[in-house]
Amino acid sequence: MPVQTKQLQQSDTPVDSLPKLASYRRIVVKIGSALLVDRVSGLKRGWLESLGADVASLSASGVEMMIVSSGAIALGRTVLGLPKGALRLEESQAAAAAGQIELAKAYAEVLSNHKLRAGQILLTLADTEERRRYLNARATVGTLLRLKAVPVINENDTVATTEIRYGDNDRLAARVATMMGADLLILLSDIDGLYTAPPHQNPHAEFLPLVDAITPDVEAMAGAAASEYSRGGMKTKLDAGKIANAAGTAMIIASGTRLNPLAAIDRGERSTMFKASQTPVSAWKTWISGNLEPSGRLVIDEGALVALKSGKSLLAAGVREVAGQFTRGDTVAVFGPDGREAARGLVAYDASDAVRIAGRKTNEIAAVLGYDARSAMIHRDDLVVRAAKRIAGTKE
Repeated sequence: MPVQTKQLQQSDTPVDSLPKLASYRRIVVKIGSALLVDRVSGLKRGWLESLGADVASLSASGVEMMIVSSGAIALGRTVLGLPKGALRLEESQAAAAAGQIELAKAYAEVLSNHKLRAGQILLTLADTEERRRYLNARATVGTLLRLKAVPVINENDTVATTEIRYGDNDRLAARVATMMGADLLILLSDIDGLYTAPPHQNPHAEFLPLVDAITPDVEAMAGAAASEYSRGGMKTKLDAGKIANAAGTAMIIASGTRLNPLAAIDRGERSTMFKASQTPVSAWKTWISGNLEPSGRLVIDEGALVALKSGKSLLAAGVREVAGQFTRGDTVAVFGPDGREAARGLVAYDASDAVRIAGRKTNEIAAVLGYDARSAMIHRDDLVVRAAKRIAGTKE
């Protein structure tokens, strides 16, 4: 059934009463490549200086600011004179190596004009997917904040490959926001918020200023990236929103094409606010739910789905299908019978054993495996159920 756009805009919070940015304790701002870099002239210095002024103003108000910045590859290809179009992996990595130096230098100079220090952090996917490295990264960023520096974070594109990368800084920014307990994530890009359809494709698309929850109806509105330099489109922004909102972090999507883009948000210029969950998950479950690359997939029946939503563990009896090569303790995605992802969790069995006991009752497991094992495929303490809530008034 068609989405009822007027109802999608309904919320308990009027748009014009949303808090000012200075009221937040800790903010992560993500900067898209197209905002920072012009293909011909290189770094957009004037724009970056205006952003620096915004960051300095909020810092002076007591807000702890973090920046997740794209742009290294885009800037590096300009510095190295690489041609327009797709780059080979080694060319992308070389561009990142050259561009990251220029990008870090620019941020340091712009922030120093406001007596702020910048600290560069380069992360790979493994740095946030592996628990020990995740905690180490969190400690490093936290120390920079305590020392009143502004962490400037990017994916380490000099070593990342297609198989082991975030691929977009929207989700990296969400991971950083949840890792650091930020209460607001701001995604600045070349679009000013969420529409009911990609506005460059559908002139009748309606703008949505406020979204209570990212539901399948909302996800259906996402389009692809609109810029040569953009890796992510609206879909990756909504993926970021799901990670952030579940952990209690609100998210704003706003245009960064104007000068002083953060001040523009405070002036009430167009943006979309995604409200944080009122029941955020614990720090442990935040890490589980934010894993971007599950090692496997479980499909469960309706009874198991109901049990999960009521707070129970996932038992082998409710599992109908097992896919992927995973080992005990890996993150797996759990899908309901309707094909939608219902949960993520740390699985208690290797994939080979999970296949053997799928659909079996708990009292049959020991006989099947030949040893006494855990009763749950995923224990509820290691399980994060996806929100099933829809925005008030919507229909499927």
